[in-house]
Amino acid sequence: MKFMKLGSNPDTFQDDGNEVSIVATELVSDVTVRIGTTKFYLHKFPLLSKCARFQKMIPTTGDENIEIHIHDIPGGAKAFEICAKFCYGMIVTLNAYNVIAARCAAEYLEMHETVDKGNLIYKIEVFLSSSIFRSWKDSIIVLGTTKAHLPWSEDLKLVSHCIDSIASKASTDTSKVEWSYSYNRKKLPTENGLDLEWNGVKKQQFVPHDWWVEDLADLDIDSYKQVITAIKTKGMVPKDVIGEAIKAYTYKKLPSLSKVSMVHGDAKVRAMLVTITCLLPSEKGSVSCSFLLKLLKATNLLKCGELCRKELMKRIGRQLDEASVSDLLIPTVDGETTVYDIDMILSIVEEFVRQDSKNAQKHNGGEVDSHVQAPSASMIKVAKVVDGYLAEVAKDPNTPILKFIHLAETMSINSRPVHDGLYRAIDMYLKEHPSLGKNEKKKLCSLMDCKKLSPDACAHAVQNERLPLRTVVQVLYHEQTRASAAVTIRADSICVGSYESSRSGATTNTEDEWDGVMAVEDLSLSTKTTTKLDGAANSHCSNGKATKGGASTPKKAAHRKTTTVPTGKGQSGERSSSDSSDSAILQKLELPKRTPSRSTKPAAV
Repeated sequence: MKFMKLGSNPDTFQDDGNEVSIVATELVSDVTVRIGTTKFYLHKFPLLSKCARFQKMIPTTGDENIEIHIHDIPGGAKAFEICAKFCYGMIVTLNAYNVIAARCAAEYLEMHETVDKGNLIYKIEVFLSSSIFRSWKDSIIVLGTTKAHLPWSEDLKLVSHCIDSIASKASTDTSKVEWSYSYNRKKLPTENGLDLEWNGVKKQQFVPHDWWVEDLADLDIDSYKQVITAIKTKGMVPKDVIGEAIKAYTYKKLPSLSKVSMVHGDAKVRAMLVTITCLLPSEKGSVSCSFLLKLLKATNLLKCGELCRKELMKRIGRQLDEASVSDLLIPTVDGETTVYDIDMILSIVEEFVRQDSKNAQKHNGGEVDSHVQAPSASMIKVAKVVDGYLAEVAKDPNTPILKFIHLAETMSINSRPVHDGLYRAIDMYLKEHPSLGKNEKKKLCSLMDCKKLSPDACAHAVQNERLPLRTVVQVLYHEQTRASAAVTIRADSICVGSYESSRSGATTNTEDEWDGVMAVEDLSLSTKTTTKLDGAANSHCSNGKATKGGASTPKKAAHRKTTTVPTGKGQSGERSSSDSSDSAILQKLELPKRTPSRSTKPAAV
């Protein structure tokens, strides 16, 4: 830390412990200065020789003791004591912690050059310009002390000089940073000091782009806002570095960000959150989506205002593809019935869809049909996150079905290449809401495209008693269609292989036989899948609760190529009375029974 010593006389100010300061000299005090509750017993001549204000307040004639009351001097008694000691020529030490108070007090006492050459104001200005404002850390310390001396520090442009000094240094090219700074992250080997090249020449130490972030985190929010604004104005620091600086500042000042304990925060915390939101760079990606969502959680809990919330939601919507499911779990405020704020997430998703649509229009030069246009990579990511979020909110018994459906439908039809995540969310909702009516269940399941379910999801769905029978029929139908197509494609490949084998001659006969065995094994896998689904359909339609009488028995004749899926007759409950058409469809649905080709030779063991 820089410092400056003024004066040469020994310090003879004595404090009696009762807020009384006396100058220990042979001369009797002839002026008493009262500042607040502190009294200074001083002498007229030293004060009059340096301070124009005292020249106006103290008569030069008369021997009587005069008492002067000063209530509004900046810096109070301590700052006045520095000025008084300077008047006596006593040793005074100025540093970053007291120089602003001394400068403001000297201005109050009018200690200008016109009163005496080399007066206190001049000496302090030289110290500030030659030492304090050239030091990185001293400038930050000084800026932190200016707030206690407003409006004097503002009027004297001390605040603006500090801010400009700090912003200029933060905007300096890292290759020219030669001063010390705080940086506590894990450093690379080349950052720990100067390394020697093979020829003995020293390499320059590596300075990270965000070297200034931690030191600025010590400032109060008002000073921090002024510095960040100045850094932005200079335009030399990348936006992502500014974003990281704001993030580091927020975590230092609000370590409990996004936690429930913040609900008891005061007006100061709310004001800080609003200021931080306003300081965020407008460029997409300048701060992480996770950090934005944490800010949104905090502003929602502390009720920081609709404008602040909307600004954050708009920013989040532009980069929602970076979010995770846990980031989106924003608790509702008091008075809401649901656990999580679904409406807020719905607004964010809608904002993302709008932005994605605009980007697609710019890329294609016109209107885009979301049902035809291939989804962007970010759209697919968001759809996956939304499905995960739906699975979480589905666990809440108070989640309305209309909100669940609305959020699921917000994503375009082709944004989900696979519907396993959506199926999981729907199944979870059905599990946690057993009182849903048949129409509600059908409406819920209509969100799902059975053709986009994976084989594992299909196997689970056909055994899921929570699903409507119509949905199970659709799953069975599409899975059997897929299995039949796979068999056809494989059979065609076998024929092509046989044709090629016949042309290759007797020398390749052994390899042909082995390929035939492999083909049969592949067909067996397809047959097993169909058989598994066949059994699942039997289980779904003939469970103990759903059958009163017997069930139709599948035909077992070896020469038949089809097996009819059995269905229960006279099923009791809601399904038996209203799903007769579905049962009829299921009875007509035939599963192909495939047998290995007789011409294929078994594999040798």
